[in-house]
Amino acid sequence: MTGIPWREGLSLALIGAGALFFLAGSIGVLRLPDLLSRLHALTKADNLGLGLVVAGLMLQATGVQEVLKLLLVWLLVLFASSVACYLVARSATASIAGSATASGARADDGSPTRPASPAAPAAGGDDGR
Repeated sequence: MTGIPWREGLSLALIGAGALFFLAGSIGVLRLPDLLSRLHALTKADNLGLGLVVAGLMLQATGVQEVLKLLLVWLLVLFASSVACYLVARSATASIAGSATASGARADDGSPTRPASPAAPAAGGDDGR
């Protein structure tokens, strides 16, 4: 690395901190109990980790064009990871709600989730006619 010594040191510190956030997010995915907690740990830690790595790389950049490219990559990854996390969480929540509705649970607004089943015919074949 060539350049100003304090910039090199700060760049190395930012990249190292970003790597630690990536590591913390990976450990969170492995250790946390449910999907939504894992998504939270992964998206927050990875977005911050990538931001720190990009900030460290921006200090190493030689021109404004490189800085803008790094910033664009970071913003696109932020957007894509937010959308992906939202879709995964929505799908998981819908499947959890779907399994609850199959068991006859009520929706959050109190309305029945499925129509009431017709009464079973009486034993002995008499169906009420």
